[in-house]
Amino acid sequence: MSIFTKKPINMLIDETRGKQGLKKALSAFDLTLLGIGCIIGTGIFVLTGVAAAKYSGPALILSFVLAGLACIFAALCYAEFSSMIPVAGSAYTYGYAGLGEIWGWIIGWDLILEYAVGIATVAIGWSGYVVNLLNNMGIVLPKAVTLSPFDGGVINIPAIVIIGLIAWLLISGVRNTSRLNGIIVIIKVAVVLLFIVLAVWSVKPGNWSPFMPFGFNGVVSGAAVVFFSYIGFDAVSTASEETRNPQRDMPRGIIASLLICTALYIIVSAILTGVVKYTAFGTPAGMAAPVAYALDQIGIHWGSALVSVGAICGITSVCLVLMYGQSRIFFAMARDGLIPKALGSVDPKRKTPALSTIIVAAACALTAGFFPIGIVSELVSIGTLVAFIIVCAGVIVLRYTQPEMKRPFKAPLFPAVPILGILACAYLITGLQPATWIRFVVWFAIGMVVYFSYSMNHSQLHLSSQHTAQPTGK
Repeated sequence: MSIFTKKPINMLIDETRGKQGLKKALSAFDLTLLGIGCIIGTGIFVLTGVAAAKYSGPALILSFVLAGLACIFAALCYAEFSSMIPVAGSAYTYGYAGLGEIWGWIIGWDLILEYAVGIATVAIGWSGYVVNLLNNMGIVLPKAVTLSPFDGGVINIPAIVIIGLIAWLLISGVRNTSRLNGIIVIIKVAVVLLFIVLAVWSVKPGNWSPFMPFGFNGVVSGAAVVFFSYIGFDAVSTASEETRNPQRDMPRGIIASLLICTALYIIVSAILTGVVKYTAFGTPAGMAAPVAYALDQIGIHWGSALVSVGAICGITSVCLVLMYGQSRIFFAMARDGLIPKALGSVDPKRKTPALSTIIVAAACALTAGFFPIGIVSELVSIGTLVAFIIVCAGVIVLRYTQPEMKRPFKAPLFPAVPILGILACAYLITGLQPATWIRFVVWFAIGMVVYFSYSMNHSQLHLSSQHTAQPTGK
């Protein structure tokens, strides 16, 4: 067996049946809400201010367009894969089937970092918003229980609590998770639309000049930063195995959620930089909560308070979908034997991967409770961009090596779309900081050690081939 051996697609699909399969309960509408639930959150409520002040200025609109284009190319490739291979695991599974086990492992290891760091970061952000809201209500929590030791506290309890609650919800069943996520998505989209309606009348075109103060390089760097805002549509594909009609509904859910969020991002960024001069977002208040800050600047303080509540809802659903995606990737890797098989166990009553959810929650809770996270959005972005590149490459490989495969959805304009996806994602990676590259390379090296010392020897695909090759005797 070679480390480049591909897992047969029929074998992947067979594994979704029986005791080790997950319960099918989601529709295209549920998937769209799942995508919006993860996409609209930290990006629109926090990173817009950072990107406008430091990188893009009013050309933040172009940064969102550039990042959105890279995502659309990748999303079409994800849609093709998810309709072909309706199995938990997302890009990990697609890489395993399209390019081989080692590439599947690289993506899986990469996604473990992306989701785990993302969950911890979002939980810390949730804690900050809640503590601030409680302070405004006259309820002051001591720093010892709301900050990590590195920030002058002892433990960040609110961050740990939200991770624990979400883990409990995920274990209770995918239907309950989907219902709560749907309610939260409606609230936060309503808040975003409220901001648009309230602020659009206060736009001053003069604030858009100069339009590109940091040049086009600034626009690219801004795109690399706000790319974090789009992370989420790929999490939709982790739900393939729990979708009632994945061949039809997965492409619809992925593409619809991405298009809706891209439109909202472009409108909000245009209004933000039109209401307030981009330089104002360089202040602590402007960088921490740019949407609420903009409403404060035009005197709509009640609107600012509502946006804060919407931000808490938004961040909650991001944490929910990220943990959902992480537990499903763990589940798929464990079922393949690349990490201990116990992590792939399914609760017989609820048909959810309970153990993998608990382990993910524990690791993320410890990280969120005791550590501050630096350069997090960039670290998550580089992991996602690499995964997108491998998925786009996998579509090209499978089109040529298995042209007879049934493809309910095909990425259009082949091979232009996957090639443009690879080039766009690689271009965005060049806009990230050197420190991000170093952290990513270190994590990658650790992953290679784990693969060659454990995963390769416990791979179900390798073990089954060895068993088949054994002499049968007389």
